Amino acid sequence: MVDRIDRCGGCGASGLEPVLDLGVSPLANRLCSEAELSGPEPRYPLEVLRCDHCSLVQLSCVVPRDALFSRYVYFSSYSDTMLAHSRELALEVVASRGLGAQSLALEIASNDGYLLQYYRDAGVKVLGIEPASNVAEVARGRGIATRTAFFGRALGAELRAEGIAADVVHAHNVLAHVDDLPGFVHGIADVLAPGGVAVVEVPYVRDLVEEVEFDTIYHEHVYYFSATAIARLLEREGLVLADVERVAIHGGSLRVFAMHRGAAMSSRARTLLAEERLLGIDQAAFYRDFAARVVALREETVELLRDLRAKGARIAAYGASAKGSTLLNYFGIGSAEIDYVVDRSDAKQGLFTPGTHLPILAPETLLSDRPDYVLLLTWNFKDEILEQQRAYREAGGRFILPVPRPQIL
Repeated sequence: MVDRIDRCGGCGASGLEPVLDLGVSPLANRLCSEAELSGPEPRYPLEVLRCDHCSLVQLSCVVPRDALFSRYVYFSSYSDTMLAHSRELALEVVASRGLGAQSLALEIASNDGYLLQYYRDAGVKVLGIEPASNVAEVARGRGIATRTAFFGRALGAELRAEGIAADVVHAHNVLAHVDDLPGFVHGIADVLAPGGVAVVEVPYVRDLVEEVEFDTIYHEHVYYFSATAIARLLEREGLVLADVERVAIHGGSLRVFAMHRGAAMSSRARTLLAEERLLGIDQAAFYRDFAARVVALREETVELLRDLRAKGARIAAYGASAKGSTLLNYFGIGSAEIDYVVDRSDAKQGLFTPGTHLPILAPETLLSDRPDYVLLLTWNFKDEILEQQRAYREAGGRFILPVPRPQIL
């Protein structure tokens, strides 16, 4: 059991308004072993609310972080797209900021060193902060100095007391995960050197709503950001939104550049904030029909899969991902529609999907087994996966893209 939140996790205001209710769902990254299939599986409410005061979108409850991250099986380096995205960004920051041997690049939730390796290779000192011990161990094995800890206000102060001041602080796809959002941002301010920059990437709530990317919602993602909400959050903790850009990764994200108070805001940041005001992204009307569109997507997708099954088609899925778990569980898609899921991560192979208990196999299974269709759950890496599965497609296999509407490719 978890308590329902009655105050905004960003600003503390009361009176949160409902946006979308996805029911009660298992933890998206808690894959099951065969021995666990008959045992109890924890499930929690998955409901989205918005704050009318600061416009932050958030879940109605926060699952204890030990339950979320003690059995973490996501390794960023399994995605070629993520590696290319990270290398390009790291080299761009090294060049634009003039970083060298005396500089420090620090990443919060550094995973397996997927990003910091490129700073190290450029001759920049690195430090990773990663709470999952199994993942941190992989990073250390690659020569990436890594502390196993949850980052927040206390650790930021501790690092500062040790004299650690980072010229660049990265926080990619982690700001949405924290239970104390103001404390996390305050910690960034503490560890960021004067004149340094924090580079923060988060899925963009505008893309989530406009493209019906509801499967980005799961218990790890407590918060869903607009530039407006981030600018207000940063200001409260002594930072400023110096710049922001939209990037395509993960179905549409914001890349935020934050600096200490006193830094100027770029024209690009001012333009995006003005766009959001015109859209009314901080108003209830922007979210009004989102829930209805999600329900319509569920009905259309389930109808398509069941119609294909009725015609004798065999269907698999690609990606034992968190977003895939949300989609399968909310849509009610299981073994009646899908035979199995494939995933590139050998840490997931041999396990079973949360809630739906579909077996997870290696991607090579698609070519050897030849299912007629594959539901692409990791649609955010569509181009990479379609190229990876060229032989399967040339043999007649077809992929189904589920978002923003079901489409057979």
